[in-house]
Amino acid sequence: MEEKILKGKKHGMRALLMILLAYVIAVVVLVISCIYLGKAVTCLPGVGMGVSIFVLLTAWIFLCGLKVLKPQEALVLTLFGKYIGTLKEHGFYYVNPFCSAINPAAKTKLNQSGDVSEANSMALVMGSAQTTANVEFSSSKLSLKVMTLNNSRQKINDCLGNPIEIGIAVTWQIVDTAKAVFNVDNYKEFLSLQCDSALRNVVRLYPYDVAPNVDTTGDGLADEGSLRGSSEVVAARIRDEIQVRVEEAGIKIIEARITYLAYAPEIAAVMLQRQQASAIIDARKMIVDGAVGMVEMALERLNEKDVVKLDEERKAAMVSNLLVVLCGNRDAQPIVNSGSLY
Repeated sequence: MEEKILKGKKHGMRALLMILLAYVIAVVVLVISCIYLGKAVTCLPGVGMGVSIFVLLTAWIFLCGLKVLKPQEALVLTLFGKYIGTLKEHGFYYVNPFCSAINPAAKTKLNQSGDVSEANSMALVMGSAQTTANVEFSSSKLSLKVMTLNNSRQKINDCLGNPIEIGIAVTWQIVDTAKAVFNVDNYKEFLSLQCDSALRNVVRLYPYDVAPNVDTTGDGLADEGSLRGSSEVVAARIRDEIQVRVEEAGIKIIEARITYLAYAPEIAAVMLQRQQASAIIDARKMIVDGAVGMVEMALERLNEKDVVKLDEERKAAMVSNLLVVLCGNRDAQPIVNSGSLY
């Protein structure tokens, strides 16, 4: 389905004035016909009365052809089931009064900008993407503004099988109204489902944190890609994946961002212990490296200054004592030796 932009239809004010003028003329003719109905010899007053009554009863139909569009709004029009075009520019239009506007997602409410009202904004922020059929007001106009879809958090297994919870915010807008209306049943629900599907396909390729022997790019070589450390790369990949899926719906994906990322509650405590243990090991390695360097420096300085000559056994004892002092978690308690060295 190709989009047809209707131009040259901004005659709303002219049409409105003509309809109002027709009503005024019909009322005047009706009054005059009533006055001269019994006095005239011919049947002209009767004909004028009939025509004026017909105009008064049917002229309201032409009011249905008046359409008002605000900036960044569009109206998809059909005539007896046939697509005739789309109004995109803001203005006051007049079209065929028998045309009907189509917007299949008018009653669909998602957790996104533009669909959040003052009454239910808090409920939508705390809840997931949802559809409500009980809507007080629904417009047949399509919004061409940039919208932000905040889909619900999903529990997904990463490439190592660890369950994680992740949420994304997708910035999008409609670029082809005909595709959005006619190619899919409901473009809002379609977008939400495709976001969920694309998110699962991308997240399962990455580990939560950097892991050895994991290929996230598909080139056959292990890399350091991860959900936590490569969020920009993952977000760009999610955006591209969603864009491919919603191309047929006439939707452009501007940006996709990860808004929430954490281990699932059932393994969060275990993973926290693992991270703590890894941090402790790294800290111990740093302390040991520093202690060994300090011991080497101490032995070298003693030899250079010729302060004391130590045999191998005494050197080993000195190294052991220094390592205990430097690597211990508590302050060492010194023992003063007032006797000989041996």
